[in-house]
Amino acid sequence: MKRSIPLAVLSAATLLAIPAAHADEDRFTLRLGGMHAEGQSQLSGAAFFGGDTYAFESDRYDLGSETVPRVEGAFRFGDRHRLIFNYIRYDRENTATLGEDVTFDGTTFPAGSRAELDTTFDLGSVVYDFGVVETPTFGIGLQIGAQTAGLRGRLRAESGTDEFSARASERGTAPVVGARISAQTAEGTWRFVAQGQYLDADWGDFGDYDGDLSRANALVEYRFTPKFGLYAGYDWFKIDVRRTGEDGRIGLDQRFHGPIAGVTVAF
Repeated sequence: MKRSIPLAVLSAATLLAIPAAHADEDRFTLRLGGMHAEGQSQLSGAAFFGGDTYAFESDRYDLGSETVPRVEGAFRFGDRHRLIFNYIRYDRENTATLGEDVTFDGTTFPAGSRAELDTTFDLGSVVYDFGVVETPTFGIGLQIGAQTAGLRGRLRAESGTDEFSARASERGTAPVVGARISAQTAEGTWRFVAQGQYLDADWGDFGDYDGDLSRANALVEYRFTPKFGLYAGYDWFKIDVRRTGEDGRIGLDQRFHGPIAGVTVAF
């Protein structure tokens, strides 16, 4: 039994030393497309008073759907080594009629007044992907890198000559960990890629916020030629952040998801 451990370590080291077999010989892959994103938001909070905690949670609010740009790419610089990047931006303006009287900063807006809520969310990441398993038709990679996320909101309400406007924004960058699974047919015509990534706001510079951000996506691609193809799939991400003060805590659960599609160019 004592010899089996060194033998196992030696076998694993030998396996990793063997150059990976690739059917995917693309040095650089760029996918340009869009996402038909649906956004949802939920607020939660708690007030600390007299030694007791009073908590609340709002209903999940539908931000509506919007077709937004999406970019991703990969640069392979070794048998098992890749840099993978992606960026997406969601920008949505919602207009609603107040169903009841609402007071903002000492001004009361009666039911029937017009209110606008603008929401902007962008997410970008760059990760190093190490191919733990690489065969001509299948691969598994582990990822580590950095991800930046920004969330900005603006609320504006009008009633006659009265007007209320407020803005809030937050941006941070943090280390991210993830994983990749990829597969393709022997001739490379059909390809499949799935990824999942996670970050903890405590790892980075998200100010006084804590929480986490999760993301998962998958796509199927068809190559008309070795250098050009079309893809379609699905993307999902969630940001769950909380900010705690002396008198209470407020939280935001924001989710975006939807189908993706676009073109692939490889070099």
